[in-house]
Amino acid sequence: QVQLVESGGGLVQAGGSLRLSCAASGRTFSGRRTAWFRQAPGKEREFVAAISWSSASTYYADSVKGRFTISRDNSKNTVYLQMNSLKPEDTAVYYCAADRLKFRPAAAAPLVGEFDSWGQGTQVTVSS
Repeated sequence: QVQLVESGGGLVQAGGSLRLSCAASGRTFSGRRTAWFRQAPGKEREFVAAISWSSASTYYADSVKGRFTISRDNSKNTVYLQMNSLKPEDTAVYYCAADRLKFRPAAAAPLVGEFDSWGQGTQVTVSS
């Protein structure tokens, strides 16, 4: 497994922006697709965005398409989620996750069970 640490969450007004970071330590992301999920109180964890190891493919949930951008810097073992035009419904704990298998593309919305390494989460709160 990969140890993951998220950062960058906080409180922001609707329409604002935040950039989340997910840093890998110990074993690196090497070869692994990485994704962001989120979980709001009383709701199931849901997929937000995914990126392949090479950054050749990305995939977004419809609810964030056009507003969020996932990227990665493998030299820094870090994955990012740039969130613009935030809405109150984006309020949740955001988690990054690393794929249990290597070299899978980000071609469709992945399932939670496809990932075996998770961070502790970072809270994002969007006020109206």
